[in-house]
Amino acid sequence: MTITQHDTTDPAGPSGRHDDHGIRLLTGLLTDNDAADALAFAAAGGSVLVAPEPDDAVAAELCGVRVEAALPRAEWFVTLADRPETVRLDGEVPIFSTLRTLNVIGSDTAIAATTSVRFHHEPTITVRRVGSGCIVASGVADLDALQQHRTLGIYVARLLRPAFPTSTPTLGLAVVGYGPFGGMGYLHGLAATETDGLAFTAAADNSPDRIEAARLDFSDLVGHDSATSLATDDDVDVVVIATPPSFHAELAIELLRAGKHVVMEKPMAITRADAEQVIATAAEHDRTVTVHQSRRWDTDFLAVQRLMRNGDLGEVFNIETFVGGFEHPCRAWHSEDSISGGAVYDWGSHHVDWINQLYGSAPSRVLCTTHTRVWHDTTNVDQLSLWMQWADGREATFRQSDVCAIRRPKFHIEGTAATVEGHYRPLRTDAVVPGRGHLEHNSHHAEAPVDLTVGRYDGEHGIVTSQVRPAPDQGWGFHRNLADHLLLGESLAVEPEQSRDVVAVLEAAHRSGNEGGSLIEL
Repeated sequence: MTITQHDTTDPAGPSGRHDDHGIRLLTGLLTDNDAADALAFAAAGGSVLVAPEPDDAVAAELCGVRVEAALPRAEWFVTLADRPETVRLDGEVPIFSTLRTLNVIGSDTAIAATTSVRFHHEPTITVRRVGSGCIVASGVADLDALQQHRTLGIYVARLLRPAFPTSTPTLGLAVVGYGPFGGMGYLHGLAATETDGLAFTAAADNSPDRIEAARLDFSDLVGHDSATSLATDDDVDVVVIATPPSFHAELAIELLRAGKHVVMEKPMAITRADAEQVIATAAEHDRTVTVHQSRRWDTDFLAVQRLMRNGDLGEVFNIETFVGGFEHPCRAWHSEDSISGGAVYDWGSHHVDWINQLYGSAPSRVLCTTHTRVWHDTTNVDQLSLWMQWADGREATFRQSDVCAIRRPKFHIEGTAATVEGHYRPLRTDAVVPGRGHLEHNSHHAEAPVDLTVGRYDGEHGIVTSQVRPAPDQGWGFHRNLADHLLLGESLAVEPEQSRDVVAVLEAAHRSGNEGGSLIEL
């Protein structure tokens, strides 16, 4: 939920200034007219967010709190109260902001969050219910930081809802294509088990051995031998499609028509036309469809995203990403063009989504060059280079290779103020095991987040570099959002149209590669 800031020093005044959700935001010193207007708005069912100033008696009476102390900008730890609005949110989170501690003076004002100040928990966010609406006071004075915060932004938006459910049901989640141990079926089962509001209830796979393995992983699981059988299971509300990509669209349409919400593994489909049909079917049957673009929650990508959002790189005009090495490609369906869609549909589903998210839209033209020079036992190409351009001249390149013995950087991003780059590192675990001696295990290089180096030009000193660590881990971010959307009506993190746009780029790239690198307008 986006909250539009309104400062009461604006001569237009707060009346009439609210967003489509019936929310008004008041900052600065309030007048009696401001308070009367806000009270009437709340009594009629609206919501008001106030950042009270010290010594503002009008704001104190309106919110039922007064500012006790104004503290400097620092990292403060905010603890959420035991309220229904905290569901699937971390209970204590840090935020950088100036802070105003609050003192409750109204009998109808409740404390919604506190902050530890010298070992005392001081009220930081409060809620006063007025008629069918509410007035929320925030002692976190940096309202931009509050709104953008991944926990507090959601929490305050929930507090501003006139009516928030005190309890919600648990949704049954199932997987079609459970796969081997440690695969996507196990991942989604684990995520559902550890996400409040979701329960892993069923799995479908055409291999009886894998269904038996799934039951060993999750003892209460119901097994099905097909998606058609699973579609009749009344205990299943949400189905994750984790089959090879060539089956995604067909299965999604069948399950949507059966009344199930659908999560599709990436890529959403092989063609844009199929993706459009899935979206239309979901709308026709009033069901949710989304895509598990899981790497939006990768902590190094989140760090890049934050750098760009904060303007640290200036205006970004070139993004380059890479994945690969020099080794024999996968010999399973991932390397078979007719089942996977082609090499670009694998990691490209993640990297193109990253690039679209960073730029805020899909490109207007693409060109893809490919090579098959070493590995001739698969139908996937050995290497591809996908170039994308936006209407304003910004560009991006995604490269994937099985013949690159010295890896390129994972990220190389150029802006008018700085350049950021992050390099893969080997993932090797060594152990000495009694009776076996030295054992070495190598993991896929792309599973570990990379540290970022930011280089800025300084006219006096030349290039000045700094290091940026990955962002804190987000946990089961996708699944938490899925539950929040289905149970609370909150926005989807991955809108299906965004994944459709990724498929459009991948489809065009595959065609361009087959045509020897033709330029394709989207």
